[in-house]
Amino acid sequence: MIAFNGVSKQYGRQVLFLEASFQIDPGQKVGLVGPNGSGKTTVFRLILGEESPDLGEVSVPRRLSIGYYRQDMGEMSGRSVLDEAIAGSGDLGELHHELEALQHAMADPARAGEIHTILERFGHVQETYEQGGGYDLESRAREILHALGFEDPQVDGDVGALSGGWKMRVGLARILLGRPDLLLLDEPTNHLDIESILWLEKFVRDYPGTVLMTCHDKDFMNRIVDRILEIDGGEFTNYTGDYDFYVRERAIASANREAAYSRQQAMFAKESRFIERFSAHAAKAAQVQSRVKKLDKIERVEPPRSRKVVEFEFRQPPRSGEDVLQMKGVRKAYGDRVVYDDLDFVIRRTERWCVMGRNGAGKTTLLKLVAGAAEPDSGTIRLGAGLKVGYFAQRALDLLDPTLSVFEQLQQDFATAGQGALRNLLGAFQFPGSDIDKPIRVLSGGEKSRLVLARMLFDPPNFLILDEPTNHLDLESKEMLVEALKDFEGTMLFVSHDRTFLRGLSTRVLELRPGGGDGAPARPPFAYLGSYVEFVERTGSEAAGVHN
Repeated sequence: MIAFNGVSKQYGRQVLFLEASFQIDPGQKVGLVGPNGSGKTTVFRLILGEESPDLGEVSVPRRLSIGYYRQDMGEMSGRSVLDEAIAGSGDLGELHHELEALQHAMADPARAGEIHTILERFGHVQETYEQGGGYDLESRAREILHALGFEDPQVDGDVGALSGGWKMRVGLARILLGRPDLLLLDEPTNHLDIESILWLEKFVRDYPGTVLMTCHDKDFMNRIVDRILEIDGGEFTNYTGDYDFYVRERAIASANREAAYSRQQAMFAKESRFIERFSAHAAKAAQVQSRVKKLDKIERVEPPRSRKVVEFEFRQPPRSGEDVLQMKGVRKAYGDRVVYDDLDFVIRRTERWCVMGRNGAGKTTLLKLVAGAAEPDSGTIRLGAGLKVGYFAQRALDLLDPTLSVFEQLQQDFATAGQGALRNLLGAFQFPGSDIDKPIRVLSGGEKSRLVLARMLFDPPNFLILDEPTNHLDLESKEMLVEALKDFEGTMLFVSHDRTFLRGLSTRVLELRPGGGDGAPARPPFAYLGSYVEFVERTGSEAAGVHN
């Protein structure tokens, strides 16, 4: 289906691919992996024809329909969410809106003279639309949008009123609605809650077409892909299996290559010592020349490329009192939507609560109430003694100084800290080398999130309140964060859609159950006094209302 044959590509002095080749066959589900800057997005652009290789050939069937979900979906305004999803869904979407335009034209008295032409075109478009299943298009669009977390008022509302994250969901909906032969998915889970991720997991797994995707969600990859294509150092390496298989096989290959490299280096050292020792001895001249020629003919084993995540040993926070939080009789509503009604909730020292619930259940609102960023309509919220609270939320990004560089921000925050410790901290959060000199004003949202987390954990609070802390972190950085927080001796309350984070850290689960938009009362939350792993085993549910 798709083939890269001897493809080379570089930008300035940066070589991405060097005579690289691979093939993707129809129906395969392929995960594309590699370090940042290795060229994953460039692979997508080459397949789409948005860029051309410097050398070699990229072969894509001419009639292949392609849907590309990218992190920059462009402007969306002037339509309802439903119409925006349909409009971008490919040929059927175009026919849908052409039919609407033709219907308006037929009702326009000013175009009465064109009625025969309009009717003829209408009949042709209607037939094509019907044969392609177009009359199911709107119902399928609503089904996909609901699965991605939209409620009916949003579906029929102005797409321009949505935040960037919700517009990304609209962009994903229109790609899925178009049913292309090939799905190119660039981090499709970034802006989704866990309920939507689980739905998308099933959708993509059952999708009859071909899928090529990048993703920072290990569980998502493991349940979908049957093949991993790794880009590293300008080369593509193929692994037939899921992501966990790739990790194991890559570790084995790296260990074997390291052993082969060490053996060869030892042999070179031994031969070099012989050559140096006897190069001036006439009696050994023939042996010396023979060994020199032998070394020249040997193909050098390259050392394995290391992709180590910088480890950072986080400090332990000061001890707090035993009672960290007490919420009693808390009510919160937005209009006629009751989020909590008479909510009681207690957190003890060292507990790690993950908060779950469907979209709109009030997960982020709960964190805001606890952090003091919002007030309850009634009831009391009392924090315990000796608490130092750290609250990670999107608004925390605004606390960064755009006039400073990444390193200058940390120097300002921690004036007495050594430069080595600050550099090591930034390396752990994926700011290597010269990246620490980047001005904050040019950082992406993901880079800002990583910088805020780094600031928070360098001198950690004893009560961490985290709202989606792993957004935009790659797999290695997520695992580093989980490992670091496993030894954290404080208390945690967090919302996350990442199952690696949930499994690795939670010791308690709070599932929120909101009321309806018609004023129906909120149901009491379900507090499970066990880990997320145990919660899933007991309930059969990885997320609120989503059962295995």
